Parts: sequence; C-alpha cells; structure tokens
Amino acid sequence: MTRARAGGRVVVDQLLVHGVELAFCVPGESYLAVLDALHDVGDSLRLVVCRQEGGAAHMAAAYGRLTGRPGVCLVTRGPGATNASVGVHSAFQDSAPMVLLVGQVPRSSAGREAFQELDLRPFFGQMAKWVGQAEDPGRLPELLARAFSVAVSGRPGPVVLGLPEDVLAETVEVADAAPYRVVEAHPDPTDLARLRELLAGSRRPLVLAGGAGWTAAPAAGLRAFAEASELPVAASWRSQDVLDNRSPSYVGHVGLGIDPGLAERVRRADVLVALGPRLGEITTGGYTLLEVPRPRQTLVHMHPSAAELGRVYQADLAVHAGVGPFLAAAASLEPVADPPWRAWTREARQGWLDWSRPPGSPGAALDLARAVAWLRERLPDDTVVANGAGNFTVWLHRFWRYTQQGTQLGPRGGAMGYGVPAAVAAKAAFPERMVLAVTGDGDFLMTGQELATAVQAELPVVVLLVNNGMYGTVRMHQERAYPGRVVGTDLVNPDFAALARAFGAHGEVVGRTEELAPAFERALASGRPALLELRVGLESLVPPA
Repeated sequence: MTRARAGGRVVVDQLLVHGVELAFCVPGESYLAVLDALHDVGDSLRLVVCRQEGGAAHMAAAYGRLTGRPGVCLVTRGPGATNASVGVHSAFQDSAPMVLLVGQVPRSSAGREAFQELDLRPFFGQMAKWVGQAEDPGRLPELLARAFSVAVSGRPGPVVLGLPEDVLAETVEVADAAPYRVVEAHPDPTDLARLRELLAGSRRPLVLAGGAGWTAAPAAGLRAFAEASELPVAASWRSQDVLDNRSPSYVGHVGLGIDPGLAERVRRADVLVALGPRLGEITTGGYTLLEVPRPRQTLVHMHPSAAELGRVYQADLAVHAGVGPFLAAAASLEPVADPPWRAWTREARQGWLDWSRPPGSPGAALDLARAVAWLRERLPDDTVVANGAGNFTVWLHRFWRYTQQGTQLGPRGGAMGYGVPAAVAAKAAFPERMVLAVTGDGDFLMTGQELATAVQAELPVVVLLVNNGMYGTVRMHQERAYPGRVVGTDLVNPDFAALARAFGAHGEVVGRTEELAPAFERALASGRPALLELRVGLESLVPPA
C-alpha cells in the first residue's frame, strides 16, 4: 500500500521492515530528516549515539558478525564517511553484514565540491560489496532492500548507500518493500560423496573451520560431523568459537602466534577440509602452510561465495555452499569406522592442551597467561570476548577457551580500536550477557572515547587494558629487524583508570596477578562500565617471552 511521507521516514520505515532493532550513529545535519523520523518510532528502533564515526562503524560491523544480521550505521557526508571507512574495511575483511547509510549533499550541489562533498562510489568501491546512492525518493524502498540483500548474500559484507539531504526531505508516495531474505547455496550430493571418498582414503586429515555464516546450528553440525569420525578440527583466524574448545576434536587456532606443532600438522595433512574460511594470508601463514596455487595437501574448499573458490588456491574439490546448508547435509554422511587417523587426532588434541596451558612467567609481577586462565574459569560460557589489534591478543587467543559459538569478536583485518566499540555493540545486542573487551594501550586510545558511549547508554562492559607503554606489535618486528634502533614505538600514556572514572565508569589499576580477581569483582559489583588497567613490563611482547 502506498502512502505519502518524507524520504527520511521512508528510510526509517524500511529499516523497521527489514527487522532492524538497533542502529549506531554519529548525528549529522545531512540526515536530519532520518533523525526526525526516528523520533516518531520510539523504542521500536534503538539508536546508540557514538562519539566518532570509526567507533560507530566498528559497532555495526561487530553487530553484523555477532548476529548474522546487517549492522546499521548512520553517518554524515565527507568527514563522517571517511571516519567510518575503517569500520567498513573491518566488515569487509571480517565478512560481516553491514549497511552504512551516509547523508549526502543535496542533488543540486553535487559535482561542485560542495561543503563536505564526497563521491562515495570510488571511495568505498574497493572495500564494500556494493555502493549506491538514492537520487529519487520513490526508489528508497528498492535501494534499501537491495542493500540488505547484498549485505547477507554469498560472502556477507558491507554495503554503503548515499542519501542526499533533499531526497530525505522530499515527500513521496511509495509502498514499502518486503523484508529481505537470506539465500544460501546448497552442496551438490556428488560433492558430499566425493568428500566422504577423500576422507576414507586419508591418513592425516585436518578440518579447518571458520569464516562467515556460523550460528549455533552449523556449530553443532560441525561438532557432530567431526566427532562422528574423530576428525581433528582447527579454527581459522579469529574463528575459535566455531567449535566448543572442550570437544575432543578441537586442536587449536591457525592464526598469528600459532602453535608450531599445529603449523606442522597443517603442512603434513594429506587431506585438508576448509569449511568456510577464505584461506587468506594470516590463516595460511603468509601463504606458506599451503603452497600457491596447488597445495601439497589434497584440498577441499567450501565457501559461501563462488568468487572465493579458486581465488588463490586451486582445490581438488571446490564446494559452493553456506556452512549451514553444508553441515546440515553432511549429517547424512556415513562416519568413517575405526578411523586410521585416531592417534593423529589425539596427538593434535594433546598438543593444543599443552600449548594452551599457562607456562608461567618467572619474574613478571602480572602474568597475563594466568590472568586469562582465571578469567575463563570465572566467567560464564556465553561471555562475549571482544578484542582490538596488538600483541596483547596473543595471550587471549592462546589461553582463552571458547565453548559457545558467537562469543569471539576480533578484527580479522587487524584494525586497532575495534575491541571497545565491538564490546559496546555486543552489550547493546545482548544486554543479559557478560561482555569483556581486551585492549592495549595504543589500541584503546584509537576509540577509547566510546567508553563514554557505554556510560551514556548504560551498557556495563568490562575493559581489560594491557598497558606496556608501547606499540607492541610494531616494536616486536622492529626489535627483530633493527635491534637496538627503537624509533616511534614508545608511548607516554595517561592514567587510564583515572580517565575511565572521568567518563563516569569504574576504573582501577592492577599491577600484580593476585590483584586481578578482587579488582574484577569490584568492577562487576559497580554495575557500571568498568576499566581495569593491567600494567605490565616492556618485555611483555609475546608469551612466554
């Protein structure tokens, strides 16, 4: 049914049609008509107002990755859009569905380098699945429906849509679109038969699982598939929650700081079954664990986007399918009885158990490995753990144990500043769950102002800030390549606990391992967003060094 309304109201109505309940923004005068329409819908669509567009975009990207539904971010033209680009790039490399709506200059001013004018298509073209612009208010339902459909189709990712100010202000008579639907590719039965045949002839198989499209159902399907035939499963880069780490099939994480024993098992595998990952640079150890373009291993590569199959590696069996449909179909496969790789799996499992056991840090007042181990025992299984980028994440990836799907948020594109906004988004989406952000001193100050967002929105996240007074990852590479020639990696930091208190959050400094537990309990008891500054030495670059 058509009805007359302003373009801004059409936009908001389409968001509601497509099931959007939460959106992230930094307000701007270029989309005042949308903000006005949001005033009319009240609690039907909750708006989280952020302090910088990069933080808002990271929140939308994290929401998309965590829920599988497009995270929505609204920003203004020019500086707002360019600030938001870091989150768009993160969503792209994370394969996270996201819709970025950008208020634009009026159509009559376009092409004149008007105030804050930016041509979105060339700017976002290499980091978004589709970039469009509404030139006719009557097409808003069509364009927004396309935006949501593209964001979730195939390999999920970000979409950017420009909304000129005058298009949003103009009154138009138009009908709403229908809600978007997710369409996934399904495996051919012959692909499953060939997979069973390859596994039956294997002696050293390895499943590598990760990427996009994981929910509780495919995670359960993966566990059933792997355990039925005693297959070892490694998680790809920052996908450690795809399989309960307590499963006898889980053998570790193929990413930065990889267990050397697991890296060798990837090299020695005779059949490698990649379920969902892109097989990018980090997961493949800089394209060395698998040779390009023809790996030594017999490669089975399943991915929801046909464009990723054969992009770098030529698979012996390429399967175009979503992880959900694939693992649902794989449930019908006959398990391999008395598998000849049983000892191979058990050795890999024991190797991971040994690797993930805190080794101890003699002389260190604050042992990060023991801190992570205590936290994983203290917190509920459904705790969402968000992290930014830096060497501090190596302790988290190595010593945390993920037991439920949808509990890990880490930027696969390596963007600093992701952790705090991601935690805020997770707490906004799931207020009943514990949400922990793990960040570094350099990482935090990229987007630490979003702690103010958490305070304003009453989202009691807990931030663990590892402070070693430097850009640790760059320093590590600097010390290796140019020993004794330190330039540009030292940091002079504020009192982070005092800064948190200035925001209205709970803030404390933790300098010794035994101080963490009581400080953490006080943080939880505060009922507010909280920050614990973990002060460690300059030598704390990677565990156990």
